[in-house]
Formats: sequence, structure tokens, C-alpha cells
Amino acid sequence: MAPFLVLLGPPGAGKGTQAKRLSDILKVPHISSGDLFREHLKNQTELGQLANAFLAKGELVPDDVTVGMVRERLGRPDCAQGAILDGFPRTPAQAEALDAILAERGARLSAVLYFRVADEELVRRLSGRWMCRAAGHIFHEVFNPPKHPGICDFDGSALYQRQDDRPETVRKRIRVYHKQTAPLVEHYRRRGLLIEIDGTQGIEGVTDQLLAVLPGGAEA
Repeated sequence: MAPFLVLLGPPGAGKGTQAKRLSDILKVPHISSGDLFREHLKNQTELGQLANAFLAKGELVPDDVTVGMVRERLGRPDCAQGAILDGFPRTPAQAEALDAILAERGARLSAVLYFRVADEELVRRLSGRWMCRAAGHIFHEVFNPPKHPGICDFDGSALYQRQDDRPETVRKRIRVYHKQTAPLVEHYRRRGLLIEIDGTQGIEGVTDQLLAVLPGGAEA
């Protein structure tokens, strides 16, 4: 059966990196909800215009609009053999909608891969990011430090940290994520679809674990 996977995990857990790697290995598309929204907004599709009407008023986009975008994307030919969903669903109601979309295509969800990373490690990963003022080059205190502290390697401009990347803001984002996502995690745990992944391993280690736990193995 074609693999339809959902990736869950807090910001900084490495979902995006692993989704791209799995996409290459399994030969199925990586569908990021953020990318999907940007595509519809840019192309001014009917769904994109609906979403923009709510965003312009500072309101949340209703589930039916988001679900509509996912339904349209999963209906494209490249999803015939499966897909990796990143950022959707976010609630049990969206999870039920996803089940219905897949059922329309004679498919079902293969697994939900839940990336577990300690909060303080997430803060370390997310709050270490600095950008240069001239061109937006990105550095990281731990993973990609500049040669000279506070100075961009490429243009010599000063580095600064965005408000979103400051430790106190990162901790708030993580708390909000846990609160909002807990019901969805439990929903999939009760259904026996949730597989927990140790997101603290190196990139290769996480990929190896993902391939080892997938239903049917790497050939899923």
C-alpha cells in the first residue's frame, strides 16, 4: 500500500529536514501546510482568496478552507503512491477530515511519526540563530557559528537576533505547541498509529530510525 505519513513534532524538532529526506527515499511528495498556503495565496486560487479574506482580518483560516487545500493537493497525480504531510493535521477534527480524504481515494494513513525532543534542546536549537543585517545570511551559535562573533562571514555586517528566535519567545512557542497538539497526539496514540521518534539523534540517526519503524520498512 502507498505510504501516507503524518509528521508531528514541536518547532525545531527536525520534521522539515526528515520530511525532505523521506520524500527522496520513498519517492512520494513532501506536503508542507505552510508551502501549500503560500502556493494558493500566490496563485490567488479560490481557496487562496478565501484564506486571504480571513488572514486580512487577523482571523484564523477555518478548517474547511485548509482541508480543501489538502484535498486538492492529495488529488494531484504525484500523490497516487503516497505523501508525507508536515503541518497538517493540527487538531483531531482535521485528522478526521484527513481520514475522509484518504478514504475517498481508497487509501488510509500508514503511520504518524512523532518527533520527541526535550524542550531545552529545542530552545538551544531555535534560539541560537542569528542573521546579518545586510543580506540576511543565517548563522547559528552551535551548528554554524560565524568566524568572528557578531560579524557576518560574507559581508562583515552586524548580526542580530529576531524577536521570534529569542529564548523567551521560543519557550512560549513550545508551550503553545504542546497545549494545542496534545489532543492530536492522544488521538493518534489511541488509534495505534503513533510512532515516537528520538529527535535528539543526528540527522542520519533519525532517518535510520524512521526507515526502521515504518510499516513495511524502507520499502513502504
